[in-house]
Amino acid sequence: MTFIKDTLAYVWSGWGPAASLLLFAALWEMGHQAYGSFILPSPIEAGQALISMFEDGSGQDAAVLTAQRAIGSFLAAGFLGSILGISAGLSRTAARAMRPVVTVLLGVPPISWIVLALLWFGLGGASAMFTVLVTVLPITFAGAMQGTLTIDRGLEDMARTYRTPFWMMLADVHLPHVLSYLFPAWITALGMAWKITVMAELLSTDDGIGGAMALTRTNLDMAGTLGLILLLLAMLLFVEYAVLEPVKRWMEPWRTPSKSLGGNAPKGF
Repeated sequence: MTFIKDTLAYVWSGWGPAASLLLFAALWEMGHQAYGSFILPSPIEAGQALISMFEDGSGQDAAVLTAQRAIGSFLAAGFLGSILGISAGLSRTAARAMRPVVTVLLGVPPISWIVLALLWFGLGGASAMFTVLVTVLPITFAGAMQGTLTIDRGLEDMARTYRTPFWMMLADVHLPHVLSYLFPAWITALGMAWKITVMAELLSTDDGIGGAMALTRTNLDMAGTLGLILLLLAMLLFVEYAVLEPVKRWMEPWRTPSKSLGGNAPKGF
C-alpha cells in the first residue's frame, strides 16, 4: 500500500514538468505562426512526420540503435567512472594526481573525440560509443571522487566510536553522502550521452537518430528533423524520470519529507 501511495504521489508531482512542456509547445506554436512551416513547422506537423517514420519502420529502428549506443555507453562510463572516482577519493594524493587529468578530459570538445574516433575506428557505431564513453566518464569520475573526498570524517569517527558494523557504516554513513554527488553527475552524464550519441551518429554513421537527421537535412525536411528531436527528448525524459528518478528516490529515502511531521508537527518546527 505504501508503495502504491508513493508511486501515485510521484506521478502527481509530474504536473509541474507537464505544465512547462505545454508552455514550451505553446511558444513553439507561436513561433510557427510567426515564421511559417518552412522555417519552423508546428508541433502537430513535427508529430505527424514522426508518426509517418514509425509507420514505415524507420523511426523505431533509429530509436533502438541510438538508445543502445547511448545507454550502453552511459552505463559503462557510469560504472567505470564511479568505481575509479571512489577509489581515487579514498586517497587525497591520488585525487590530487588525477585532478589535472580530469580537467583536461573535460576540456576536450566532444567533436575532437569524434574526429579521433573516426580515424581510429572508422565509420560505424563504435565511433559514437567511444566518443560517449570518453566524454561522459570524467563527469562521473569527478562526482564520485568529490563525494568520497568530502565525507564527514567527524561523523565517521563517531560511528567508529560506537563500533558501528562495516556494512552499516557503508550503507548509513558513506553511501548516502557519495550518492548525493553521484546522482547529479549521472543525470548530467545521461543528458550528454544522448546528445553526443546523436552528434556522433550524424557524422560517423548512416543509421540511428543522427543518421536519420542527416537524411532529413539533405531533403530539407524541417518537420522530420523536429520530429526526430521530439523522439530524442521523449526517450531522454523517459529514462531520466521513469528509471533514474525512481532509483534515486529508492536509494535516497532520507530526501523524502517525513510524513510523521505532517499536521502533528509542533508550531514553529
